[in-house]
Amino acid sequence: MMQRIHEAAAAFLANRRIAVTGVSRSNPREHGSNTVYCRLRSLGYEVFAVNPNADSVEGDPCYPNLAAIPGGVEAVVIGTSPRYAEPTMRECATLGIMHVWMHRSFGAGSVSSSATTYGRSQGISVIDGGCPLMFGPAADGPHKLIRHVCALMGTVPRSV
Repeated sequence: MMQRIHEAAAAFLANRRIAVTGVSRSNPREHGSNTVYCRLRSLGYEVFAVNPNADSVEGDPCYPNLAAIPGGVEAVVIGTSPRYAEPTMRECATLGIMHVWMHRSFGAGSVSSSATTYGRSQGISVIDGGCPLMFGPAADGPHKLIRHVCALMGTVPRSV
């Protein structure tokens, strides 16, 4: 059953424990995952950075994978290269994580069609494009503007 993007985004953002994959320790200001991580953290979400090559990011502990996060998470933002999206989606299915957002604004982003297909076959609500910061309580002015531009470009889905 397809859901409109605004409804899917609201359901995703209703989760309070969110992992963000692909956070960068070397280029934090230039990396979209770090922006998502910091914005969600500032809004009171309990966020967890995931990068197998870092011990800490943005002054917080960083975890090598989703299974290593104490107490688990309810949702995941995939902010890595698309080639890592399907293995991450498979880990989400194994862990029972039912909300996944593959980040994409301009260019390919983190979206993988095989990850989308696999996740949906497992009953996971998959948002395959856009950014959590474009919607609901996480949205700011610049991200709202980018959402409209990306919607015209087709990188923000109308429904998922």
